Amino acid sequence: MSEIKDVLAKNSFRFNKRFGQNFITDTNLLDAIVTDAGINADDTVLEIGPGAGTLTSRLARAAKKVVAYEIDENLRPVLKEILADSPNAEVVFKDVCKVTDAEIESAVGRNYKLVANLPYYITTPVIMRFIECDNRPASITVMVQKEVGDRLVAAAGSAEYGAITAAVRLEGDAAITRIVPRRMFYPVPNVDSCVVTVTMHDRFSGEDKEKIKKLIRAAFAMRRKTLANNLSSAFSLSKEDAVNAITKAGFLATARGETLDVEDFVRLSKFI
Repeated sequence: MSEIKDVLAKNSFRFNKRFGQNFITDTNLLDAIVTDAGINADDTVLEIGPGAGTLTSRLARAAKKVVAYEIDENLRPVLKEILADSPNAEVVFKDVCKVTDAEIESAVGRNYKLVANLPYYITTPVIMRFIECDNRPASITVMVQKEVGDRLVAAAGSAEYGAITAAVRLEGDAAITRIVPRRMFYPVPNVDSCVVTVTMHDRFSGEDKEKIKKLIRAAFAMRRKTLANNLSSAFSLSKEDAVNAITKAGFLATARGETLDVEDFVRLSKFI
């Protein structure tokens, strides 16, 4: 940690709360994240939010190529120093949320893995953008707030289960690979974190995913209402037609959206 603190101080870097900056300093944790992401010598890695470059340098040791998108221009001298021995790592100083899919493809191609220590305020938009984009990565490995990680891997019917759980499960298999105490970051955040890896699959490639995603959003639009009421509103169905679709799919007329797993939503979509 002292090395990173020294580099930051030497370059007069000041943390910007707006960007939610918390840098990983523990070398064992950095290596563990690279392992969790399954990075090997043939891989191209897209990294979001390299921060001080501690994870970037570890990724560069293991991968063929690393392209990192960083929003904070003030980190330019820090990253230049930390990545001086990583010629296969390129830092692009742009907001990845404003970068087009075509630009991403130009930078990393169509066969890449995504790794990120995400600022918590952009966790959901970034995960959903890359899970649903045309040029999606082979896998996504992200450091997220523990509470968010619990949501990503939650079981249907649990309090943590929500629309993002089902939406992610439609495209990939999510698993928490390790819990990360808050003391592993500099500066120390107010919450603990975890590493989540999503491995993409094609189990539902032949299904009408747009309808399924609309169905998932509708099911969780108002959690206190029954699934029939939510479907009636979202799909302009009569209450009777909504109930018929639900029961034909094999569910109770009084079922609620949070009790259905992604396979259930896929089956129900065929009766809408």
